[in-house]
Amino acid sequence: MPEGDTVWRTAATLREHLAGRILTRCDIRVPRFAAVDLTGCVVDEVLSRGKHLFIRVGPASIHSHLEMDGSWRVGNRPVRVDHRARIILEANAIRAVGAELGVLEILDRDHDGDVVAHLGPDLLGHDWDPRVAVANLMADPRRPIAEALLDQRVMAGVGNVYCNELCFVSGHLPTAPVGHLADPRRLVTRVRDMLWANRFRWNRCTTGDTRAGRRLWVYGRAGQGCRRCGARITYDDTGERVAYWCPACQR
Repeated sequence: MPEGDTVWRTAATLREHLAGRILTRCDIRVPRFAAVDLTGCVVDEVLSRGKHLFIRVGPASIHSHLEMDGSWRVGNRPVRVDHRARIILEANAIRAVGAELGVLEILDRDHDGDVVAHLGPDLLGHDWDPRVAVANLMADPRRPIAEALLDQRVMAGVGNVYCNELCFVSGHLPTAPVGHLADPRRLVTRVRDMLWANRFRWNRCTTGDTRAGRRLWVYGRAGQGCRRCGARITYDDTGERVAYWCPACQR
């Protein structure tokens, strides 16, 4: 599932392959921007901001958001292209394909930051500030922890996997109010540490054990035994996001 670490790593991969190169093909398969052609322009930089990704090319900025199912694939041709492709960029032998992107738009490069101005500090960005993140998190003490963690205005980069894992390591149910956190600074530090440790991994790990089947505490483990106490992991899929928790370890 794409979260802040996935987008950061995707941006790094695109930057490695495209930065400094001249586009020899620009095929945008979104009706509103289908006439935009950046062929002949240099890719100056690729950067991420939370779950948002920007490819700055000439006067434009290609803004994308992976949402649930999106991805960027890049490498020497041929990189597969099918009906899911929303954009194809080529720089001679290099091809980058954005598929099933939840958001794809072409912005004025000088103002592309406007679309992410509402975000809280980026967990993997230069603007990371734990003090601001704590203040945002605790702004409403009655707010459920999971809801607050998933709000990108609090801090940018947390998705549902990290949300469930963080609730577990904090010892609280996802529905518990943030006011119950004894040390919100510690939770914010854990968020940062988790994403930072996983920024180069394709197989996300929050337990410290990178072996297959041992990487996560609760996410996706409904009905399995808790790694700490052995109780059966419970889940609820009636809301917008599925929640997992240990009924014994989380109160």
